[in-house]
Amino acid sequence: MPAAVGLIREIAPEETGGDDDKPCRAEADVAAGTAPSSGVPPQIVAAFEDLDGHGRVHAPTTSLLEAFHTVLGDRVLERTALLAEQLSSADPGVRYDAIRMAKELVGRWRGDHSGLVVLIAGCLLPEDAYTSAAAAETLGALVPVSEPAREALAAYVEAARAEHGPGVWAARERLVRRAHQEAVRTLACLGDLRALPCVLEALDEGTDAWRAVQVAGHLGGAAGDLTPRLSKLLAEVDFSDQSQSMSANALVSALRELGDPAAAPALTTAVVTAVREEQWHTAASALKALASFGPGAAFALDVVRPLADAQDVTVRAAATAALWELEGDAAGVVPRLVELLDTHENDEAAAVLGRIGQAAAPALPHLRKMMAAGYEWTRVYAATALWDIGGEAEAPAVVETLLTAWAENDATSNRVLACLNRMGPAARPALPQVRKELTLLRRSGRFRSISNDEELQAACRAITVGA
Repeated sequence: MPAAVGLIREIAPEETGGDDDKPCRAEADVAAGTAPSSGVPPQIVAAFEDLDGHGRVHAPTTSLLEAFHTVLGDRVLERTALLAEQLSSADPGVRYDAIRMAKELVGRWRGDHSGLVVLIAGCLLPEDAYTSAAAAETLGALVPVSEPAREALAAYVEAARAEHGPGVWAARERLVRRAHQEAVRTLACLGDLRALPCVLEALDEGTDAWRAVQVAGHLGGAAGDLTPRLSKLLAEVDFSDQSQSMSANALVSALRELGDPAAAPALTTAVVTAVREEQWHTAASALKALASFGPGAAFALDVVRPLADAQDVTVRAAATAALWELEGDAAGVVPRLVELLDTHENDEAAAVLGRIGQAAAPALPHLRKMMAAGYEWTRVYAATALWDIGGEAEAPAVVETLLTAWAENDATSNRVLACLNRMGPAARPALPQVRKELTLLRRSGRFRSISNDEELQAACRAITVGA
């Protein structure tokens, strides 16, 4: 480590073709390529554009440093120190490639990463849009641990608006536009309302509006400004065009996250239109969004009730769940939910039965039978509902089932730990496994994502206190 750090400090920009007075602009003049065929969703176009830069290397030392990081493996402290030197290098290429390596470290390993986050935020330089874009995008991928970068992101966004004007979201310069958009999106994902003016500008002007839609749901404090705009965009979606389904689902998701009942009429219309066009996934998503508003969306019951008998099981499950949330008639929905336990929507059905609680007691025999299923996810769905309905009497079987499923498939851990946390002292037999989880260095949780792992660790700590 000392030898590697010393060598990094000796690298001079002129030795690698870099220039510490000029930004690294490897793709600044890269042509956008041929225009995509009509009907290709903008999200797909952007994904292929991102592939152009995948694996691009900006310094001859990068492959050696990557090999060194691989050898260091789980030595997080040593790797953090090495990355700190890389991110502080005089060579812009070394700094740029370190951003990606830091993202990989933080994404895979637990620890205090605030120092690296601050150094990545230090790469947000108005004069270097190329590196700034990579830094902002990486900070977005690291939410919520990128919190220490909040002020740097806000400063970068403000500086860009001051230099390029309020229309910088749609700037003609490709790199300037990308860097600004990524910084705004990350700031929004942190729930910072300083991102709001740019998000509203994108939604009003239409340029790359889909990028703003993806993060709008995090700005709940501005629901009054966002809900009307998102509702209008949802009303403009052509549900007969399959290529627009991604945009429709993103709008529905954003409206659901904002939690503003004022969106209910637009969502109800979306349900009707999506069903007419047989866009079942979108219809189900809109039904779930409606359900999240509870009795405040009861006016939509005339639309929802017939869909509880829909042929598509995804729509049927979502409509049945919405019936419970909108009118609270347990006697009417429990039999329907029990039937759904024998379909691929058993997770949705079990979750609703759990929310109903003791009034869903008729489902207990079926749930106990599901606890013997061969698929660990099915057992987890059943166990969590069993606890929420049956309580203390079911605790021993529930804990055993949850711990077994967790041991079989780490991806179940977030749902398992959420239930154990609700169980309080009844989850005491799980404490050894919970404490062991907190000693692990590698991230876990569903998809091993940062947000899921941070949520998992928080649940583990809460269980150790509450049990």
